[in-house]
Amino acid sequence: MHRETDFTKGPIAGPLLRFCLPILLALFLQALYGAVDLIIVGKYAVAADVSGVAVGSQLMMTITGLVSSFSMGTTILLGQKLGEGDRDALGRIVGTSILLFLGAGVLLTVLVPLLSGSLVRLMNAPAEAFDETRRYLSICGAGYVMIVAYNVLGSVMRGMGDSKTPLVTVAVASACNIAGDLILVARFHMGAAGAALATVLSQTVSVIFSLLLLRRGRLPFSFGRRDIRLHGPILRRIAVYGAPIALQDLLVGLSFLIILAIVNRLGLIASAGVGVAEKVCAFIMLLPLAFMQAMSAYVAQNHGAGKDERAVRGLKIAIGLSTLFGISMFYLAYFHGDLLAGLFSNDEAVVAAGFDYLRAYAIDCLFTCFLFCFIGFFNGLGHTGFVMAQGILSAFLVRVPVAWYMARTTGKLFFIGLSVPCSTVAEIAACFLFYAYIQKRQRRRLALKES
Repeated sequence: MHRETDFTKGPIAGPLLRFCLPILLALFLQALYGAVDLIIVGKYAVAADVSGVAVGSQLMMTITGLVSSFSMGTTILLGQKLGEGDRDALGRIVGTSILLFLGAGVLLTVLVPLLSGSLVRLMNAPAEAFDETRRYLSICGAGYVMIVAYNVLGSVMRGMGDSKTPLVTVAVASACNIAGDLILVARFHMGAAGAALATVLSQTVSVIFSLLLLRRGRLPFSFGRRDIRLHGPILRRIAVYGAPIALQDLLVGLSFLIILAIVNRLGLIASAGVGVAEKVCAFIMLLPLAFMQAMSAYVAQNHGAGKDERAVRGLKIAIGLSTLFGISMFYLAYFHGDLLAGLFSNDEAVVAAGFDYLRAYAIDCLFTCFLFCFIGFFNGLGHTGFVMAQGILSAFLVRVPVAWYMARTTGKLFFIGLSVPCSTVAEIAACFLFYAYIQKRQRRRLALKES
């Protein structure tokens, strides 16, 4: 079950695509996972429930992203140790990660339900959707141990070069979530609360299934109870790589929550429309996200093996492949976004609002193919501090100010949405400058060695 991909030799494009495809399918199923909640709620409930799921799931994505982003430290460290050929360290890395993220899951399980009302008020949730949003957040928060375990297990597998097992476990979760939504929302009309309960139950089933696969499968390294403890040097390395990514994702996610709070002031229809658009965006951004995760594992292995030039070749190939997808997604979202938004709601006003916001996101599709590949590249090299800095600065110096200005001057969702591609362009410029810097620094090192 746990077959590794060796990225340090042979062709680049073929193995990269083969590794990326299961990640893409897993991300698709995960996006479908969240989308099904909104689709079924949109068909069988009212606009208040749609807004409740939209705002609540955005909050959940931000909090969960903090943990799953931190777990990228585990992915990067596992990939580097594989590239170095140091298999003795792998068991200790996994054991340290188990205890670290178990503690995080328990803490969030207590805090999120406790703070759910305050979080919903901070989001300026429409009054009509306040109770539904709080209920959704409380139920999901109560199951955070399973949600954290679900995300971390996938990060560990990808770090070992196995992108297929996470695909299987996500497929199980998605199937259970669809069944749960159909029973709890469509049959018993539980609205946002039913969608939340289906989410927690499905991820619990997926975690149990994952553990059974791990028990039956054969790990490519020795692992026992003695490894399940906090190894200080490994914990520090995971923190060095993971903390900047987590902080960046948290603050970038916060910037999107601020934009959603700005939109919520425009009323229930605008709130529901942007919620629908965000679910569509979760699909149109899948391939850039898949390449980002694949590049992190690919570059980590090559960097660990001392093959940075091969890592750069992989970056160029990944950008070229994802650009083709970006162009097609731009066309679909910009010209036919109403059809996409219509999948999530029967309300014509909500669909129109979603389409208006989606046209701005469509423009972003032309740029994210560069940005996400660069982020994966820098993460794999261990330059997570730079990734954090550029993400945070663009979010709060570009994205939020542009959204606030557009909301005050136009009140139009399209112009508010333009804040996203504006910040992406700023991030790409920073990435090119940093890339030029590390290339120049590497040339200096080579010149010093030759002299």
